[in-house]
Amino acid sequence: MLLVAIALVAIAGAAGAVLLRLASDHGGPQPGLQIALLDWIILGYILSGLVAWWRRPDSRFGPLMIAGGFATMLACLSSADSALLFTVGQTFDLVPFAVFLHVFLAFPSGRLRGGTERALVVATYVIAVGLELVGLMLGGFDPDNVLAIASDPELAADLFQVQLGLLAAAAVAGLVVLALRRHREGRALRRSVSVLVDSFALALVMIAALLLMAAFELQSSLFLPVQRATFFAIGLAPIAFLFALLDARLARASVGDLLLELQAEPAPADLRAPIARALNDPSLTLAYWLPQYMAWTDQEGRPITLPDGEADRVATLVQREGEHLAALIHDRSLVDEPELLDSVTAAAGIALENGRLQAELKARLDELQGSRGRVIEAGQKERKRLERNLHDGAQQRLIALSLELGRLSDRMPQDPEAQARIARAKEEIAVSLDELRAVARGLHPAVLSAHGLAVALESLAATSPVPVRLSVTADGRFDESIEVAAYYVVSESLANVAKHAQAASATVAVARLNGDLVVEIVDDGVGGADSELGSGLRGLADRVEALGGRLRVWTPHGGGTRVRAEMPCA
Repeated sequence: MLLVAIALVAIAGAAGAVLLRLASDHGGPQPGLQIALLDWIILGYILSGLVAWWRRPDSRFGPLMIAGGFATMLACLSSADSALLFTVGQTFDLVPFAVFLHVFLAFPSGRLRGGTERALVVATYVIAVGLELVGLMLGGFDPDNVLAIASDPELAADLFQVQLGLLAAAAVAGLVVLALRRHREGRALRRSVSVLVDSFALALVMIAALLLMAAFELQSSLFLPVQRATFFAIGLAPIAFLFALLDARLARASVGDLLLELQAEPAPADLRAPIARALNDPSLTLAYWLPQYMAWTDQEGRPITLPDGEADRVATLVQREGEHLAALIHDRSLVDEPELLDSVTAAAGIALENGRLQAELKARLDELQGSRGRVIEAGQKERKRLERNLHDGAQQRLIALSLELGRLSDRMPQDPEAQARIARAKEEIAVSLDELRAVARGLHPAVLSAHGLAVALESLAATSPVPVRLSVTADGRFDESIEVAAYYVVSESLANVAKHAQAASATVAVARLNGDLVVEIVDDGVGGADSELGSGLRGLADRVEALGGRLRVWTPHGGGTRVRAEMPCA
C-alpha cells in the first residue's frame, strides 16, 4: 500500500507542477516544454524507484531514486507566485543535483563505497542546501522570500555563482569516481548495466556543463538548449535502469536453456561453461565442498580458497538440505541480480551434486597417489638406511674379522691344519661379503647416489648375465626418486631377462622426451611376461605410477619383451 500511495502522490505532484508552472509569472519561455522535462525526471525517478524498492526491499537504491524525484518536485515550487511556496522551492532548487549524484554513486546497492564518496556526497548536500539558505537570508533570488533577513542581492548573487561552481566541481568529481571504478572493476558484464552506468556519466557531464554556464553567466542562446538537454539526460538514467531490470528478466529466461544443456545425454563434463553462459560471466569458476576434508576444491579436486568478499570476485554458496554443496565464484556485479543467481543455482543443483562427487573422487585419487608416493619414499629412505648400516656395520666387521684371521695365520706358520681352517674361514667371509654387497645393492645402489644414473646403469649392464647394449642420452642428474625408479626398472627387467626370457641379448635405452624420462628395455627372448602376474613388474608399476608416470609391457609369445617406463622429470 505504501508503494501505491507514493505512486499516487507522484502522479498528483507531477500534475500539480504542470498547473503551477503554467499559472506562474516565473514560467519563462516555453513553460510547457520545461515542465514536461521536469515531469520526465519526476515520474521517471519515482516510478523506477518504486519498481526497484518493490523488487529489492533491502536495497536503498529504490528509496534514493524516489527521493530524487520528490526533490525535483519540490524544486518546481520555485515557480510559485506565493512567497512561502517560492521560498520552499528555491531552498530545494539545487538539491536534486546532489540527490542525482548520490544516486549515481550509490548504484546498485544504494550504499556509497568508502569515505571519499561519502565525503563528496555530504559536501554536495551542504553546498546545495546550506549556501542556498544563506543566499535566501541575504535577500537573494527574490526580496520577498520569507527567509530574507538582510538585503544584499549582489552578495547573494556572488555567493550563488560560487555555489554553482562548487556543484559543478562536485559533478566532475563524481564523474572521476565513476571512471576510476570502471577502470578498477572493468566494464559491467551485462550491456544493460553498462548503458545505465554510461547514462550516469552522461548526466554528470551535462550537469557540470549547465552549472558552469550558469556560474559564469553565459546566458547565451545555447543556455536554454543545454538546460533542456541536461534535464533529458538526467531523465535517461531511470529508463536505463528499467531496461537493465528487463534485461535481467530475459537473462533469467535463459535458465531454461541451461536446464536443457545439463539434462543432455551425456551431461557436459565441464559444468563451468554452461553456467558461465547462463550468468554471462566468462570468468566464472566453480568450487566444491568436500566435507570429509573440510575444504573447498576445484573441479579437479585441487584445494581452492574462496574470495573474502572484499575483492572484485564474490562467492555465491549453493546449499542442499542445509549443507554446503558448491560455490559459484563470479564477478561482483552479479550480486545485484540475486534472482538470476538463485535461478541458475536451482537449475544446476543436481549437476553440481554430481560435479561435487567427481571432485571428491579426484581428490581421493590424488590423496591415494600421494599416499602411495609417501609410502614408496619412506621405503626408499629405509632401504638407504639399511644399506648404509650394512656397509658401515656388518661389512666392516667381516672385513676386520678377515684381517684378524690373516694376522692369526701369520702367527701359526708351523700348523698346516690351522692354516687350512683359517683359509676356509676367510673364503666364507669373502662369500658373505659378496652376498652382503649384493643385498646392499638390492636395497639401495650406492653407485647411483654417488655417480648418477648413467654410471649405475653401466654397472648393471656390465654384471648382467645377458649381453646388454646400453644407450643413455639423458644428460645431467634427475630427482633422486626418478633415478631410483629408473634404476630398479632396468635392474628388475634385466633380472627377468636372465631368469625367464631365454634371450641372447637385451637393449636398454634411456632418454629425455617431452619432459619425461623414458626408460625402455627390449630383449629377443621368448616373451610371455605379464605385469599383473609377477610381483616384480607390479611393484615396478606401482613405483613408476607413484611418480605420476606409466609402465607398459609388450610381450607377445615368441616375440621378445619390451618394457617402457615414462616418468615426468620436467
